[in-house]
Amino acid sequence: MNRGRGKNREGMEGDEAQRAGRTEAGSCNATILDCDSVTTCLSSTVHYMVCELGFEKEANYAVNSFVTGSGEINWKIIIEHIHYSKTDPNVDYEKSVRSLGPLCESVHLHLQSLTMKQFEEQFVMWFQWTQCSEIFFEMFDILKCPHSTAIELSLMKLTSCLERVLGDVFLLIGKDCPFLLRDLLASWELSTIFGQSVMDVLRVFIGSPNGLNLRNILWHGFASPQEIPTKYSSMLVLLTVGLGQLLSNYLLQTQSDFVHRPYVLFTNLEELHVFPDLSHELLSLAEELVVRSSIVLRTMQPFWITALTLFRQHRYADCVMLLLPQLESGLRLLFTTVNKCPSRLITAESSSLYTTFDEMLAKQLSNEEVNKLPSVLGESAMEFLWDFLNHQEGPRIRDHLSHGEISLNNFPKEIANSLLSFSVTLLGRFSKDKTTATKAHASLRPLVSCANSYCSQFHPIALLKKQVLQCVESINLWSDLPVVPNEQEMTGSEEDSAVTPYILFADIFSLVQVCLPQDVRLPDGSANNLITEKLMIELCSKPVCILFCPRSVLEVTVVLRQIGLQCHQVSCQVISTCEARYKQWINKSLRSRQRQNYLRLRRSIKCLLPVLQLILILITLELINIHTVCVKNPTEYQQYLKFLKMILQYTENLVTYTSPEKNKWEETLELTHKALIKIRTFLEKQQMLMQLAK
Repeated sequence: MNRGRGKNREGMEGDEAQRAGRTEAGSCNATILDCDSVTTCLSSTVHYMVCELGFEKEANYAVNSFVTGSGEINWKIIIEHIHYSKTDPNVDYEKSVRSLGPLCESVHLHLQSLTMKQFEEQFVMWFQWTQCSEIFFEMFDILKCPHSTAIELSLMKLTSCLERVLGDVFLLIGKDCPFLLRDLLASWELSTIFGQSVMDVLRVFIGSPNGLNLRNILWHGFASPQEIPTKYSSMLVLLTVGLGQLLSNYLLQTQSDFVHRPYVLFTNLEELHVFPDLSHELLSLAEELVVRSSIVLRTMQPFWITALTLFRQHRYADCVMLLLPQLESGLRLLFTTVNKCPSRLITAESSSLYTTFDEMLAKQLSNEEVNKLPSVLGESAMEFLWDFLNHQEGPRIRDHLSHGEISLNNFPKEIANSLLSFSVTLLGRFSKDKTTATKAHASLRPLVSCANSYCSQFHPIALLKKQVLQCVESINLWSDLPVVPNEQEMTGSEEDSAVTPYILFADIFSLVQVCLPQDVRLPDGSANNLITEKLMIELCSKPVCILFCPRSVLEVTVVLRQIGLQCHQVSCQVISTCEARYKQWINKSLRSRQRQNYLRLRRSIKCLLPVLQLILILITLELINIHTVCVKNPTEYQQYLKFLKMILQYTENLVTYTSPEKNKWEETLELTHKALIKIRTFLEKQQMLMQLAK
């Protein structure tokens, strides 16, 4: 599964229609495939590989030939079952799976014969390297009495845990851990530590699209309940034991310390708590919707029901683990319907890509035709999915969870509630039963209202709006900064140096004022009363289309965010320095030169305040007109970027000059004077986006 890091689907080309505002969800006129007629989502080749090939060869293997009474694994016996191509050193996956099948069966029967006490005595110490021993004990318990979706859930946990810890092993001698599991298992680093043959064994089970590929067919929602033979889960448990033993030997030989990377922690959970808490009534209604929804295959219904049960049991990580693949499966069914490509409902062969979230949420299909799913789902639904799954600065739930980067014991309820609530609204929208849909409509109204009004919080444009408001809040604190009782007045050249920027500022202010939206007005123009929090909230509330933004829009947004970040840093430094120097002044602990520098600071911020406010207004007005950048020709675009980078350079220099280490306040005024001249000159050329939009 591709994590998508480094990819920027937001850079896909936009169009004029999207700039006009938000689009409502469309209707799905095409007939959705009969959910009862689909018995498997595995292609014939993949189904044969996973469900049949490992049962073709009949043989009995004595487990004690490769597992000692103390739990030591003899890898040599296992490796003998890996076959290679006659023409190259690549693994022959078909022969290997056929040969490993009976061995996996022997392992499975052996584990089933053990009591929990025997299992712990033989293997407990060899799971400690994973930091997830409880997952393997849970798996063992389920192997003895498999039921419904339990094996699939445990296998998803096992593969995500194993990937994470193998990445930790990689970092013993490597630097940048590969993004993809298949690249990780094919790495020189893991081959050096475990041996190439051992890694070939793992790749048969989870590391190659040519093998069983158990991890991907589960996490992408292709495998049905009990479709994956249980014996492969048993084998992965034993292989984890063997890997732990090999790692232990390596650490002893090299005298190395094995360090685990910290888990990803979610902050600002209130931003992820999008929907009202799901009630018992709504969860019961959701169970009815699962059975009658046209986007839930009959064979997948047990996954949905179990996910709802797990939510009731407060097992939020487990709930989301089952839910995400089924949300992907349901959207894939809708995707294949509206784009008229029913064959893509099943797993692709190893020679082509699966139909996954990445493609389903894109603007265009792989053949460059327009993807019709976004128009059916609507803009709010698309923004929710992008926020929770894809945006680089968002929670990227599926990414982090599937790659073992989240502690399962501390998974936030807020995220589970939001994802499950959103999924329930989709079940209600696409119901086969009109009676159920009508009944659900009233009960689901609060959830549907939240879903329909959702606006992105993690797109770069949305983050820029937040950043501007945070900076405004910080700058507004300047008015509350303490003032020394006998603060000196400006005289002579000091007064002249501070007045000049005010004159330039007045010129720029007059050019900016005419570019404001018609329903927004600045205060009276006083430099000390240029922006208020209310004004900036009003400006930032203006809608900006963010779905499938053109690359130029995103490039400009990046620079604007960098400018905003520097402005906020300047504000924080001014506040910190003022408060510290004031205390020193009152305590009479400042030397003469420090007292003069403090007074220069106080005089300088009277000029800096309106200038920073002006920059924030410029950022915001450019942002709400940002799609206008698309009308610029390449030369104009480069000139515009150069202008923005000039402002960025100015704010970066401000950060340096206003730092506690520098305190260069006179130089700050000189720098500001030069920057204001350049800003006025560019505004007079009428090339700002806010001017072009007029």
